[in-house]
Amino acid sequence: MNILGISAFYHDSAAALVQDGVLIAAAEEERFSRRKHDSGFPKLAAEFCLKRGGIAAKDLDWVVFYEKPFVKFERIFQTAMATFPRGVGVFRAAMQTWLMDKLWIKAILREELGVDPSKIAFCDHHLAHAASSYYCSPFEKAAVLTIDGVGEWTTTSQGVAEGTQVRLTREMRFPHSLGLLYSAFTAFLGFEVNEGEYKVMGMAPYGEPKHLDKVWKLMDLADDGSFQLRMEYFKYPYSLKNTYNRNFVKLFGPPRTPETHFFTKATGFPSYFGEKPADFARREAENQHYADIAASIQKATEEIVLRMARALHKETGLPDLCFAGGVALNCVANGRILRETPFRRLFIQPAAGDGGGAIGAAFHMAHGVLGQPRRFTMRHALWGADYSEGDAADFFRRENIPFEKAGDEAQLVERVVAALAAKQVIGWHQGRFEFGPRALGARSILADPRTAEMKDIVNTKIKFREPYRPFAPSILGEVADDYFDMPGISKQEAARFMLLVAPVKPEKQEVIPAVSHMGTGRLQAVDPDTHPLYHRLIRGFGAATGVPVLMNTSFNLRGEPIVTTPENAYRTFRASEMDLLVVGNLLVRK
Repeated sequence: MNILGISAFYHDSAAALVQDGVLIAAAEEERFSRRKHDSGFPKLAAEFCLKRGGIAAKDLDWVVFYEKPFVKFERIFQTAMATFPRGVGVFRAAMQTWLMDKLWIKAILREELGVDPSKIAFCDHHLAHAASSYYCSPFEKAAVLTIDGVGEWTTTSQGVAEGTQVRLTREMRFPHSLGLLYSAFTAFLGFEVNEGEYKVMGMAPYGEPKHLDKVWKLMDLADDGSFQLRMEYFKYPYSLKNTYNRNFVKLFGPPRTPETHFFTKATGFPSYFGEKPADFARREAENQHYADIAASIQKATEEIVLRMARALHKETGLPDLCFAGGVALNCVANGRILRETPFRRLFIQPAAGDGGGAIGAAFHMAHGVLGQPRRFTMRHALWGADYSEGDAADFFRRENIPFEKAGDEAQLVERVVAALAAKQVIGWHQGRFEFGPRALGARSILADPRTAEMKDIVNTKIKFREPYRPFAPSILGEVADDYFDMPGISKQEAARFMLLVAPVKPEKQEVIPAVSHMGTGRLQAVDPDTHPLYHRLIRGFGAATGVPVLMNTSFNLRGEPIVTTPENAYRTFRASEMDLLVVGNLLVRK
């Protein structure tokens, strides 16, 4: 049974192939098109999935889309009518895009893939989210929570999954949305919606939640975490450009100007910002105000998620939770779920946002509709394309790029460890690329975490990004409990995917300062069974330095998708000041 899942036409389009109940391949379109957050039809990703599965489109039994377009159109149409005349712009845009394109998904799928319309099905958006987590989890029975911006009408859903069935029993509906609330603050703080939410999360530790009382004024909040937003503060139901309005600005002050340098006393003023401005003190105080607002919305988000989780546990009595939707990428909240609610295990698959809906749609058809028995657990995120050493060598020779071969795996590890210990920054390209927004040791930039200066070095040489953005620690799973103050963290599935933030133990904060973000770390616990080479590299670094941790960030420049091919990797390597590129067993130096 071959089932292709598709998510498209909002952001992070993706395709995923499930064969006989097992995930074979999954990738976002941006990795192939090189357009970040590509929202178009994932033609290239679908072609890759079919090729990886050894099939043609004619061999597909089902193609499943991750939401129901007519129901979503109903919501957009009704919202536009309810807010008329303010919503006339939204209505006009909806007519142009939906009547000409998005409403006719079945025809698009038939045309792009060449499949019979009888093989095309649709899955509710939040059911696709829930399915993407539960059917990939190791749990036989679990509570289910999904939170995002909005699907068709639903913004939050809760329920129980058991065996082959997922039952969503409660929901919140548009316009009351935690995801859209967080996005309003993302825009207010000068970042791009659906792109900069993680920047807000990174900014928050540099502030204090001094404006939490103002955030609560935006809603009526219940003990179970459900809420109703007070829509007199928001414009997103009827505006294409703005998510918040003058009342919001009156409450929180003027919005932050996009692309301005962010710095506070805690972040310092990095050298790559250039000369200090003449009005440094004023701007530092202004930035602190914005950091405090970021801390406030982050704190409110965590409180709402915790209330929802506690209420769900009280209702179900289950020890395991499957979490999905864009808000499930808020790894600070995830860490608090495990520390502060009765749930003992938490599963979040690495592409928890809309891209992961492709996986959920396919698995929903396999298990929820067709009743196929479950036989898959997602233990890693390596579902993309790989490229042979021969492919890389041919490219290097064709472009007259000098390279050398390391020999066997032991020699490769020895040479890369020596470079890392010498404070060199490494571009690391190995095997199949990751599904989701996190670089997990297949397409990563690696560095020594033992000096705080390494954060500035990587930012200056490669990432060219804000100083408050954290770098992640990749750590041997078997020693994660020695470094992080969360008992049993190495056994949490979410820690495999860099989806938990945990406190760094006080005595370890000075040991790994480059990856300690105000005393916390968004760790990746690396397992030798699923990441054997990466585990061996970290273990080798630990043997050489006494610290079995590497600083890990995604292999891309600011504003670009994570690299896919050896050619992508080399172009990024040349455009930055990385010291060494490692593609398979091949090494390229500056």
